[in-house]
Amino acid sequence: MKNNSDQNSPLCPSARPEIEGSRVFGIITGTVENPHVTYLKQSLPVTEELMAMSAPVTPTEVFRTAAPCIQNGCRHFDGQNCRLAMRVVEQLTVVEEHLPPCSIRKECRWFQQEGKAACLRCPQVITDNYNASDLVRQVATGIINNE
Repeated sequence: MKNNSDQNSPLCPSARPEIEGSRVFGIITGTVENPHVTYLKQSLPVTEELMAMSAPVTPTEVFRTAAPCIQNGCRHFDGQNCRLAMRVVEQLTVVEEHLPPCSIRKECRWFQQEGKAACLRCPQVITDNYNASDLVRQVATGIINNE
C-alpha cells in the first residue's frame, strides 16, 4: 500500500482503498443512475477480504473509503486546501436536508475545510462512477468539457 501521508493528517473522504490506513466508511446504494452513499455506524479498516466482497465490480464502485490526506501528493491539493472539496460545495446540489450520520466527520478534511455544506453533498460522491454526468465528471476532474 502507498503511504505519502502523515498519520496526523485529516482524512480524505474520497481516498483510494490502496492508500495505507484506508477505512471503509460508506456503502454505495441506490441505482446506477442515482447512486447514493449509505454511511456505516463505524468505519472498518480496508482488508483484502473486505475488498474482495465487492466482486465482480471494483471496490470503489461499492465502498467509500477514507485515508489520511496525502496533501501535496494529490492533484486536488493546492498546498493548503482540497480543491475537490471546494468544487463539490460550489457545483453539486445539496442532497441531504440534515447532516448525515458519518463516522469520519471529526477527522474529515472536507468537513474541516468546507463545513456542513460538504456533508450535505457528500452522499452523491462515488469514487468510481462509470455512469457519471458531465457535471460530476467536471467536479471530479476540475476540467470543463467544452464539447
